[in-house]
Amino acid sequence: MSKLNGKWALVTGASRGIGQQIALCLAKHGCNVAIHGRSDENTAKTVTMLEPYDIQKMVISGELNSEKSVQRIISAVIDKIGGVDILYNNAGIQNEWKDVFDISVAEWKELFEINLFSIVQINNALIPLMIEKGWGRVILTSSGIQDIPQLLPYSVQKAGLDKYCKDIVPKLEGTGVTINSLDPGWLRTDLGGPHGQHAVETVIPGALAPVLLEGAIPNGASYHAHEYKTMSTKP
Repeated sequence: MSKLNGKWALVTGASRGIGQQIALCLAKHGCNVAIHGRSDENTAKTVTMLEPYDIQKMVISGELNSEKSVQRIISAVIDKIGGVDILYNNAGIQNEWKDVFDISVAEWKELFEINLFSIVQINNALIPLMIEKGWGRVILTSSGIQDIPQLLPYSVQKAGLDKYCKDIVPKLEGTGVTINSLDPGWLRTDLGGPHGQHAVETVIPGALAPVLLEGAIPNGASYHAHEYKTMSTKP
């Protein structure tokens, strides 16, 4: 029996791409999955893909662009399942490609609201519940992007996420809860575009390394999914 059997995971942005692959792999290990997307319609394909697995699943729809909408997502998770054991903060957007000096402050704010502040809000609500139970795994989808001024808001946000991940660790010491940031690599997804170096499926098994490999990745560390491409994913 898998160590994840019967646990609950929330995967934001699970309607497609990286989040969808993570949700599928968790389900293969018997993990119940809360599937987040912007709408129920968006998550329908993922729900169908999870049908073959003997797990519980629930859909949680909502935008991540305001405190109120994020709170509705949090409340749905707590009200329906009491919290989660595993949290993949995966959802995010990329700013429009344009000259760095033409990117408005409003665009910076929108990206940070969705890609960073929503994560802080979700973590503030759900990590303490993990601490109460004495076990939890939090994974933040980051990026190795650099030297592309046209996408500076995105790259700065990801750098901030890595710093957040590293510096929150002292608060988690001795709690049984770990947090890591995942660099999935440049993948062929809606966000990564058609010229990505890797197919989206290659994010597995590495995306689950902090969950399946006890102590293999230091708490607070950033890691690259493709460094764990030979990891076994057998339940």
